[in-house]
Amino acid sequence: MSKKYNKVDTNIDLSLFHLNSDKASEEVFVKKQAHNSILKIDVIDDIDNRNISVEQALKILNQQWKLSGLRARTIQTYNYNFNRFVDVTKVEYLHQINSQKIYDFLASLGDVKDSSLNGILKQIKAVLSKCHDNGWYSSKFWMNLKIKVNKTVKEAATEQEITLLLSLLDKSTYSGFRDSVAIIFLVKTGVRIKTLGEIREQNIDFDNQLLKLQGDIMKSHKPLFLPLSKDMCILLKKLIAENEKIRREHKQKNDYIFLSNTGVPISNTKSPSNLIAKNLWVYSKKWGLKNINAHSLRRLFAQRLINSGADINLVSHALAHSDLTTTSIYLGLNPNTVAKNLRDYI
Repeated sequence: MSKKYNKVDTNIDLSLFHLNSDKASEEVFVKKQAHNSILKIDVIDDIDNRNISVEQALKILNQQWKLSGLRARTIQTYNYNFNRFVDVTKVEYLHQINSQKIYDFLASLGDVKDSSLNGILKQIKAVLSKCHDNGWYSSKFWMNLKIKVNKTVKEAATEQEITLLLSLLDKSTYSGFRDSVAIIFLVKTGVRIKTLGEIREQNIDFDNQLLKLQGDIMKSHKPLFLPLSKDMCILLKKLIAENEKIRREHKQKNDYIFLSNTGVPISNTKSPSNLIAKNLWVYSKKWGLKNINAHSLRRLFAQRLINSGADINLVSHALAHSDLTTTSIYLGLNPNTVAKNLRDYI
């Protein structure tokens, strides 16, 4: 990148990089997607639900997963672990599967971490639940199967750490300015780092100060609308203006918000991570900031909302979580904290 475009116009209010914005602008609301009914496909004629083979079931499930837009990698994982279960237990028909066979399979895996076993069990449950949705099981006997896992709650970044990091970044350079905007954006919207790299100008509604995320760039595959503060909109407009210069210099054509120094989207990488995530890791090591990463910024977003009085259900929707359990983990809630906070309502 030429020196001409390595610098950005410094005529911008640096107070915009502070986190103490108006609470009203931090309220989160979500556009709920209409509930999708379960898709059923009869690709094999005259299936006897009482005697359906595992092979037949998986053929149908794979078609359903593909048509429902489930990620190829997720489908592959479901098939891999369920086929491992079938190979070990030697079951040929769905009616042969029971709780004991599932436990026998998990025990056969040997010295595996409880967290890994829990992940495999979760995938087997997902396959069986889809079978139940198709009417092949009358009850979900597997729902009570559990593996005790001692989870270590990951810490959220602190506002002090973020403030220090923002003060250390050189905002007179394109990369420093872009990363500063990205950090503020992650803290104030809570989007996943993967989603950050997919955001385009069309996703920003400046007139209504909204971030509009379509399902195709969301892990949940569901659209999500989030509010943007006035300050955030100013920073985004400034970044878009700088992006135009970068794209012109390197003859790039795109409308992504977060670009590399050569004008290509930060998500243009084979890695599941992206440039911003890598830079956060570099900054944490360079300046000794122990808890600076994309996930810790997302957790800070959730904790700031809860501390401002937002309902946990609303926070869960804003994070695009499938259930409140995941949200509780993000917030680091424990039994003592819950009991203490509930006492005032008894």
